[in-house]
Amino acid sequence: MGVKILVVEDNEKNRILIRDLLEYHGYEVLEAVNGEAGAKMARTHRPDLILMDIQMPVMDGLTAVKLLKSDPETKNIRLIALTSFAMKGDRERFLKAGFDDYIAKPIDTRTLPEIVQRYAPAPK
Repeated sequence: MGVKILVVEDNEKNRILIRDLLEYHGYEVLEAVNGEAGAKMARTHRPDLILMDIQMPVMDGLTAVKLLKSDPETKNIRLIALTSFAMKGDRERFLKAGFDDYIAKPIDTRTLPEIVQRYAPAPK
């Protein structure tokens, strides 16, 4: 059984880039287009890690992380924020909200796998 990562991102191009990059490194990738769908998928599929955009329609990433962290079924899933917010204090705000780490957009294709590896080691 592979290491499952749920990518919650409303931008299709970003989702494709992240999916292709993670699959190249041996991960099984699940996808959702908003926080509400992502939270439901997290409960159903129990991924090893969730990469979650902050600004999305229907339910944003901050609301979704609160929902996931308050649910006994999903509270221990590691979460990484994906966001274009890169101002001073944003990282701390996301960590305080319940995320385990933070990746600024645009996505750096060299560092994303390294950060993911810290929380969900790639299958050998």
